[in-house]
Amino acid sequence: MSTDPAPLPVTTPVTTALLRGALDVERTDVGLLPHRLPVRARAQAPDGQIALAEAQPSGVRLVFRTRATVIELEARRTRTAYQGVPPRPDGVYDLLVDGKLAARSSASGGNVLDVDMATGSTEFRTGPVGTVRFDGLPGQDKDVELWLPFNERTELVALRTDAPVTPAPDTGRRVWLHHGSSISHGSDAASPTTTWPARAALLGGVELVNLGLGGSALLDPFTARAMRDTPADLISVKIGINIVNADVMRLRAFVPAVHGFLDTLREGHPDTPLLVISPVLCPIHEDTPGPSVPDFSRLGEGRVRFAAAGDPEERAVGKLTTGIIRDELAALVKRRSADDPHLAHLDGRELYGEADVDELPLPDGLHPDATTHLRMGDRFARLAFGADGPFAAA
Repeated sequence: MSTDPAPLPVTTPVTTALLRGALDVERTDVGLLPHRLPVRARAQAPDGQIALAEAQPSGVRLVFRTRATVIELEARRTRTAYQGVPPRPDGVYDLLVDGKLAARSSASGGNVLDVDMATGSTEFRTGPVGTVRFDGLPGQDKDVELWLPFNERTELVALRTDAPVTPAPDTGRRVWLHHGSSISHGSDAASPTTTWPARAALLGGVELVNLGLGGSALLDPFTARAMRDTPADLISVKIGINIVNADVMRLRAFVPAVHGFLDTLREGHPDTPLLVISPVLCPIHEDTPGPSVPDFSRLGEGRVRFAAAGDPEERAVGKLTTGIIRDELAALVKRRSADDPHLAHLDGRELYGEADVDELPLPDGLHPDATTHLRMGDRFARLAFGADGPFAAA
């Protein structure tokens, strides 16, 4: 005898009317794929890393109103697996009811992108659609937010419920548009609402559009143009660690590139509060330039650590460290703010700094753990959205 639950009576097509946090969508062979960069930007992206990152829906969620007590989402995930490493935990879906976490779940099945970290080669294996189910929900009218996994490409197939679904009404909350590296993307957070930007957005009462792109916060002009063209009430850019650990530019190129990125943002948002955030503390790169190189000696245990491969003496010829970038960004914002009263600066060490290292060291030398994400989100909410912060409500 089958123990499968009975089919739910209401099927609601997944459309852009239910989606928040995505800049674009694509129709695939099975459903709707959210993108965090528009098609023109994706066409200009030079490598597979940014394509992988922008299609992972960090900060993207389905938002609707319903009396349903049971909700199912059919979705096909694409997860990344690394050869020789124990499987990573399944991506997590967070279900919020009236703004409060009500349940968490994961999907099964799906595609797998198999990566050989030693050679960089990949193999793609297809898999079936899976179902994420939430039951036992309160039966009254309620606002529901279903946050998608930040680290799994997710094609949305169908939303099934035991009561009708309508798009949630506009809350009037301000929209916060943020761009950063894998730390902003989510790195090793526990779930999609506990990445530091999501945590801060929920505490600050704002709608998040998260353009944290793992390995890809490189001052790309196509990202700046995407942000320029995205409606937003608040904007932040977290700049630095990817510039160093990819070793992509020197000081001579870095400062004009930051100016150009900010100039592009100001073309579309001339008076919007704009916060420039410098790198959080990264002990391996404070005084030593990149690139960052992985140490695979403990790969079989599922552990990879990173080291700085540059030479501190190379700072004299313009190679960058997080310490140098921090100083340059502070000076640059100070100069620009003389003509731009809505521009502000936040030293990243206010989010994670010297006082945190002993208690919460970066497990792999680059990325914060789940507890640190919560701490960073709490601190950003206080520093940015607090009464004296640059994002304080009028």
